[in-house]
Amino acid sequence: MSHHNPSDLLRHPEDRRSFIEKCAKVSFGLSVLPFFSRIAEAAEAPGASKAPNADLPGFGKAKRVIFLQLNGGMSHIDTFDPKTGASKGPGSIVSAKGDMQLTSYLPETAKISDKITVIRSMTAKVGVHASAAYLMRTGFEQRGTVQHPTLGAWAQHFLGASHKTLPSSVTVNRSSNHGNGWFPAAYSPLPILNPNDGLLDTKSPVGEAAVAKRSELLAQLDVGFGGKAVDENVKSYNEFYESTFQLMKSSDLKAFDISAEPAEMRARYGKSKFGQGCLLARRLVENGVRFVEVAIGGWDMHASLDDRLTDVGGDFDRVYATLIQDLDAKGLLDSTLVVVATEFGRKPSFEGGGRGHHPLVFSSVLAGGGVKRGYVHGASDAKGYAPEADGVSPGSLHATIAHAAGLPVQTDIITPAGRPMQVGNKAAPQKGVFA
Repeated sequence: MSHHNPSDLLRHPEDRRSFIEKCAKVSFGLSVLPFFSRIAEAAEAPGASKAPNADLPGFGKAKRVIFLQLNGGMSHIDTFDPKTGASKGPGSIVSAKGDMQLTSYLPETAKISDKITVIRSMTAKVGVHASAAYLMRTGFEQRGTVQHPTLGAWAQHFLGASHKTLPSSVTVNRSSNHGNGWFPAAYSPLPILNPNDGLLDTKSPVGEAAVAKRSELLAQLDVGFGGKAVDENVKSYNEFYESTFQLMKSSDLKAFDISAEPAEMRARYGKSKFGQGCLLARRLVENGVRFVEVAIGGWDMHASLDDRLTDVGGDFDRVYATLIQDLDAKGLLDSTLVVVATEFGRKPSFEGGGRGHHPLVFSSVLAGGGVKRGYVHGASDAKGYAPEADGVSPGSLHATIAHAAGLPVQTDIITPAGRPMQVGNKAAPQKGVFA
């Protein structure tokens, strides 16, 4: 039988996360795990001071980010980059506001297109769903077992926690199976799998008296354990419980309750998980959460593209336009960057009623957060097959978002493996998108 130092069992972030989740569930009946400021500070990764680029266009204008991830691969040709000739799909081209044209599948977006920037020269090499989604969420290609952080974790590293009680980042409609990357587990986003349910299990089933008694017992046990296991992460466990209890008692929990929204507003966003997810995202950023990702599936349109774009695309169109209008009406759009990202584009050839995977060129959309309004950045060629000129990589998109959020894009952090890394994988931000 092998013998281990107690601290050795807790050195890996995922081990620590699993350990405290199990302790919380067994001891206190809790299944919610907030990764908040004091836990993060106890396991802070090495970093550097902010880069001296605050005078550059767009830097730091985005105090919060809403990241809309369209899973499956949005057809750029049939949405934000319409074409004529052989590449043209079943939809028609419509004149939109600002310096752009869109397709007839995006009538509501066309009405607010004077508030957005469309990047038509996105390019990548990954055409497999899971790997492409990972690339678009992190700015890095998957490499073995290495897990890369999302922008919410980068921001928490450089800027600290965004709120005393609420998490700094949240994912909606997907689990947070990769979020903190090489940063401490405390930087993982809090997952909300169903926006209508909000944040579940925020009340302990064992009662406050039992929780207090068990918390006191835990503190007594920790006095002995903490002295033997000298590790910066050990002291974060007690702070985890304290942060959890604070969240359970906090009035800030109302940010997760979309039922508090007026019926008219809920109806505007619609009943879909994407619609309600975007409404939740607006509530969260309004209340102090810095980074919220909302996922929507159904974009893998190898066939029945016309019907699918009318259905899935129609829901996106209505919800996206509502979100932009809502943020603008509340005075939040200028300081909130809304990103539309997708795994890849679709092929110019329209066959079998749909299009195949095509990462060589596709479109992303930015709105608010200091970017230009009614602007098209870059272009694809006449067929929609490749970038017409310099392409924009997913890493560059991440660097652009990070620049808008006030992160030092060209500052190295040293990972636990001893490798220097930069947000956006050392790609340059697209300064031309900023007003």
